[in-house]
Amino acid sequence: MLLLALALGIGAAAPAAAQTGTEATAGGARPPELLDALPQGKLLGGGRLRVFGFQVYDARLWAGPGFRVDSFATQALALELSYLRAFEGQAIAERSITEMRRAAPVSDDLAEQWLAALRRVLPDVKKGDRIMGVHRPGVGAAFWLNGKPLGEIRDAAFAQRFFGIWLAPGTSEPGLRNALLAGAGT
Repeated sequence: MLLLALALGIGAAAPAAAQTGTEATAGGARPPELLDALPQGKLLGGGRLRVFGFQVYDARLWAGPGFRVDSFATQALALELSYLRAFEGQAIAERSITEMRRAAPVSDDLAEQWLAALRRVLPDVKKGDRIMGVHRPGVGAAFWLNGKPLGEIRDAAFAQRFFGIWLAPGTSEPGLRNALLAGAGT
């Protein structure tokens, strides 16, 4: 299950679905923090994550000209999650690490470092809150809540694995990945 299924109290085998189209990508206006973080960013796609019928969040992917799916980890991009229900920041952080470890092994020491960093930057969210994460290749990731800076995690390996939760070919939510990458090159 993609990020946050545990926060809903749903087991790992719970089915999820991504919804695409106007429901998930409505409001294509550029978020204000995108102007500073990714000035040439354009909306590539979006989708809605549902778990057992519960609406979790709407996701939108922003990237610059020439973005290529096969090399997402080397390119600047922004992932925006608009929450449709409340979650504790700690649960979001823990689920992120679970998804990162599901994709490929992460040592216990490194997982603890990344978990501590995520706990530092990810707040509790309520319905209507919007978190944007910006991938800065070779540097790390920066995060905003409702347009206000939350902090950075200056670790390029972390950033690649974190954004891979949604964008890597082996994601646990291939339908959402396809919706996010709908407007991207191959």
